[in-house]
Amino acid sequence: MRFISTRIHGIMDYLMGPLLIAAPWLFDFANGGAETWVPVIIGIMILLQQIMSDNEVGVFKSISMATHLRMDFIIGIFLAASPWIFDFDEYVWEPHVILGLMALAASLMTRSVPDYAHTRNTVNNPINNMNNRR
Repeated sequence: MRFISTRIHGIMDYLMGPLLIAAPWLFDFANGGAETWVPVIIGIMILLQQIMSDNEVGVFKSISMATHLRMDFIIGIFLAASPWIFDFDEYVWEPHVILGLMALAASLMTRSVPDYAHTRNTVNNPINNMNNRR
């Protein structure tokens, strides 16, 4: 069930990116290893991906929302699994799992077509324009 609009998803990404970048210091697990750098790098990736996404709050609009959501799905799984992949689960795992599952859930609940795409297709389609004149 996809009930999150692409606009809301984009805003969430603009909040999630900085949260992930700051998480090691906010939640006091910054030791300089993978536990620190995985969320920082993923936060940067989320921000760059959102800036390039084709949605209402994207800047360059070069990545389709379907691709964006697939990347979010992979990012969510990787972030949630990272404590075991990089073997820091005995030190910290909760923030990685929680934020990873949030990214995963958002990818599964967000519509894959921006709202303005429906309007753009209707307005630019001459057949629809002819039907609307009647």
